[in-house]
Amino acid sequence: MPKLSRRSFLRTASAAAAALPFATACTAAPSRRQWQPNERIRIAVVGVRGRGLDHLRAFAALPDVEVAALCDVDRDVLGKAAAGFAKDGRRVETFADVRHALDRDDFDAISIATPNHWHSLMGIWACQAGKDVYVEKPVSHNVWEGGRLVAAARKYRRIVQTGTQCRSSYSLQQAIDWLRAGNLGRITAVHGLCYKPRPSIGTVAGDQPLPAGLDYDRWCGPAEVRPLRRRSLHYDWHWDFTTGDGDLGNQGIHQMDIARWVLGEPDLAPRVRAIGGRLGYRDDGNTPNTLVACFEYATAPLVFEVRGLPKDQAAQGKDWGKAMDRWFGTGIGVVVHCEGGYLRIPDYTSAIAFDRDGKQVQKWQGAHDHYANFVAAMRSGKSSDLAADIREGHVSSALCHLGNVSWQLGREQDPAAASDAVAKVPAASDAVARMLSHLRSNAVDLQATPLRVGRLLQVDPRSERCADAEAERLARGSYRAGFVVPEHV
Repeated sequence: MPKLSRRSFLRTASAAAAALPFATACTAAPSRRQWQPNERIRIAVVGVRGRGLDHLRAFAALPDVEVAALCDVDRDVLGKAAAGFAKDGRRVETFADVRHALDRDDFDAISIATPNHWHSLMGIWACQAGKDVYVEKPVSHNVWEGGRLVAAARKYRRIVQTGTQCRSSYSLQQAIDWLRAGNLGRITAVHGLCYKPRPSIGTVAGDQPLPAGLDYDRWCGPAEVRPLRRRSLHYDWHWDFTTGDGDLGNQGIHQMDIARWVLGEPDLAPRVRAIGGRLGYRDDGNTPNTLVACFEYATAPLVFEVRGLPKDQAAQGKDWGKAMDRWFGTGIGVVVHCEGGYLRIPDYTSAIAFDRDGKQVQKWQGAHDHYANFVAAMRSGKSSDLAADIREGHVSSALCHLGNVSWQLGREQDPAAASDAVAKVPAASDAVARMLSHLRSNAVDLQATPLRVGRLLQVDPRSERCADAEAERLARGSYRAGFVVPEHV
């Protein structure tokens, strides 16, 4: 039987909707090319609406880098992005199916800015096709598939960068090194905060029309194909567990990654519990807009808080963005409590240290270009040169998924039960008390819409498996034929 080339295999696999487009053709780790000075790197950007447009601009601005191709399953979105290139006199190829772009030998990397449920599978396909990968956060839609992406990156010797740009911030690098050197004493707790305005997405009475130019089957990809039952297909997919991960895995993944970085913990936490709900309104979303998640690391607890409601009822109906809660001067950021003071990380490019009396003792400011770091690592061929190697992105993403799994498997209980569930972890207990106060300020009736107290997950950090079979099922996910994440990459 003649050997099947990768290009021929793709055509066959596409016609048959095969699950593993490159698994048969790419069985050995390919050698990496040696880049010459000033040699042009050609990148294909996948998903060119919203965040993908930032990818286009960022890569196009780098020297000796060309955005050579665009890929999107919506022909209208794709056409609009391509028209922008034509207007500037630049040539760019377009693809409706990422597999056709991956089969091309003249693209060196892909940059993935699709909905979350596509990230890992597309990244694995790219590694198998010999492409380097920049993949947006979270790098996965469940715990297990993120590990498969890490395995593919290692097997095929690919450079795979996670889109957590805070890792390229030299101010954070310096501040965290300073903190871990013991300048504020032992860390007692790390708090990640995502106090970000998330008004209701509304409700609809039935199935909604899809965008005219959209290939919905390919948009769904690995996810189950369901009728659209919300007003907007785009962006609001974040609030549906079929395709998104709520704000814990949307905005929150940035702060989760910083918090774990601060602790220096390389693996998953052995015990995880989340408490919260989708509260303050009823809409077509099913992910929590209010949450406290506790990750019980040996070094210190990592406590994560999500708040989508404003600071109080008076702010509802107004500009929530100007009326969100803050804690230790931070709304979307990280607060690290230590024996000798605390460190505040209010954004991606700055950090401030305070002593126990609240006096500022040190400040850091500034960041590097995360996209440029990816390109530099491509040229060196060393994943160690990446600011956010794929395994770092995988572990931080997986923490978000575990928090969601705990919540999904929880039971609706009264506030006293919520407080009791975290009573043995003072930092989490305080966070739950503040969450309850926040909900009272928003006039949320916890008798009518109770909190969900998540199941306590027992996790093996080495195998990344949950002891509970039901939790393990959610942590692994499920796939449609033709879009299956491979067991063996």
